[in-house]
Amino acid sequence: MGKTGKISTTIGLVALIVVTVNILAHIYSFRLDLTENKEYTLSRATRNILKNLERPVTITAYFSKDLPPHVINVSTGLKDMLVEYNNRSKGMVVYRFVNPNEKEDLEQEAIKNGIQPVMINVREKDQVKQQKAYMGAVVSMGDQKEVIPFFQPGAAMEYALSSAIKKLSVTEKPSVAFIQGHGEPALNEIAQAYSELSVLYNVEPYTINDTTPIPSKYKTVAIVRPKDTIPAKDLAKLDEFLGRGGHLLLAFDRVEGDFSVPMGKPVSHGLEEWLQSKGIAVSESFIIDTKCGYVTLQQQQGNFIMSTQIQFPYLPVISKFADSPVTKGLESVSLQFASPINFAGDSTKRFTPIAFSSERSGTIRAPLYFDVQRQWTQADFPVSNLVVAGILEGKLAGNADSKMIIISDGDFAVNGPQRGIQLPEDNVSLLVNAIDWLSDETGLIDLRTKEVTSRPLREIPDGRRAFLKWFNFLSPVIIILAYGLVRWQMNRNKRIKRMEVSYE
Repeated sequence: MGKTGKISTTIGLVALIVVTVNILAHIYSFRLDLTENKEYTLSRATRNILKNLERPVTITAYFSKDLPPHVINVSTGLKDMLVEYNNRSKGMVVYRFVNPNEKEDLEQEAIKNGIQPVMINVREKDQVKQQKAYMGAVVSMGDQKEVIPFFQPGAAMEYALSSAIKKLSVTEKPSVAFIQGHGEPALNEIAQAYSELSVLYNVEPYTINDTTPIPSKYKTVAIVRPKDTIPAKDLAKLDEFLGRGGHLLLAFDRVEGDFSVPMGKPVSHGLEEWLQSKGIAVSESFIIDTKCGYVTLQQQQGNFIMSTQIQFPYLPVISKFADSPVTKGLESVSLQFASPINFAGDSTKRFTPIAFSSERSGTIRAPLYFDVQRQWTQADFPVSNLVVAGILEGKLAGNADSKMIIISDGDFAVNGPQRGIQLPEDNVSLLVNAIDWLSDETGLIDLRTKEVTSRPLREIPDGRRAFLKWFNFLSPVIIILAYGLVRWQMNRNKRIKRMEVSYE
């Protein structure tokens, strides 16, 4: 065979391989996800939701084009995810992308469907200008629809999509009760958490009745920030509920602060003795922490009043969490006063701490006076890893196994019209994750905090940053040199073989 024939054969084989690979790629999809949190791999919960779909779902994504790189990644990631949804659902999930900026009627369609434009900064020719952009989606099933008004870059995209599909496809939501009657906040005072929970649960207020047990339709009940004493008869109803395998979320204050005095004092709601009978002791002490929130100090300077923000160790910011579904993905939860939790129960119960103070923290027993101008020293923070939240499991009352989550701050997820503030997202996620884990109905708990985590180079240790820098620089050069060395050795072997007498 001549040289021209060999070249033609080689080209033909290469073309055949390329065509075969493309055909196989069209039939079989395969993708490696090397991200730390498997951000581009659908979770088991999502796969189960898609597998059980009985009616088709249409997802209309309203995304503008020509967006900045950090924003266009959201559109690209959404497209990749929707391809996976379509494949996993065997065509039950269909999707389309619409650019509302192309035509006025498309823009009106997006706004009518609940997708409002946002203003983003775009750099053009060394100038920064604002551009109107659409970055939302509508999930519909028949006449029903759920709106995702905005995909925040880096946020939990899979949770937003899967929970919307779940909400449309579920025929009967499980019910969750928030106990009332002891000064607990109404549902409108936990507005952010209520909004999140309502996606997958019927969230209902419930007042404990003297004559009837807590209804069996509630697998989980929650007591959040009671202000009044909980009578023994109500605690007996809770024991009865736990005794048949019910689950309880308990977030309450053992201490409270009054800035108008300013004093901190212990409080009692009747829960302390009840918990002690189960091996849980919540101390009437304030946790102080070097990692903390701020208070505003007003000082008179001449004819002016100056406001200064100063750190206040009585407001711990919790950033150390156990590897638990309840706290997975959380980065920072701000507490309004907290107390240490200790366990001294028997072998019929298991206590798992899930949230801790920092490495430099301490406790001060109530009552006390708040001195906002106090000069704190290292000696004030002699301990570490004080427990502020934990899970109690086992035979908590009676012979049935049950679960309880205890959090030593009742205000962490309360906002509403009375307080009129927007809570940190992780505060809300802690409460919602706790309800999800206790209810164990959806399987979506791991998705709520699944997100694309930014890891700027400046936050990477110097040694690792230097390694990555030189690895990225040298690896292409090394690969080319290695390939050249192999080719040189192969050609050398051929020349030696040709020089042998027996070579034909």
